[in-house]
Amino acid sequence: MSGLKRIFRVSIPILRNKYVLSSILFLLWIAFFDTNNLIDRAKQLKELHQLEADREYYIRRIEHDTRRMNELETDQKSLEKFAREQYLMKKDNEDVFIIVEE
Repeated sequence: MSGLKRIFRVSIPILRNKYVLSSILFLLWIAFFDTNNLIDRAKQLKELHQLEADREYYIRRIEHDTRRMNELETDQKSLEKFAREQYLMKKDNEDVFIIVEE
């Protein structure tokens, strides 16, 4: 108990110091009550990282689709394969059977 009393005797005068008290109030204000408080900043930082990850995904996707478009424009066999697979197109004398694997 005496150790606890000693801590209170030392800490109470420190809290009565106007500079320490104003610093504590300033930090509390910045952390919780300001429009750009630390909690909102953390949420915004998390959202920023998610948006950057999405941006990288879409950049890779655009590059992949651009390569695929160039391939379809230049190679007739790949265009025919794409049309058969995606749109179920066929030649006049063919029948198409769709096999669904379960």
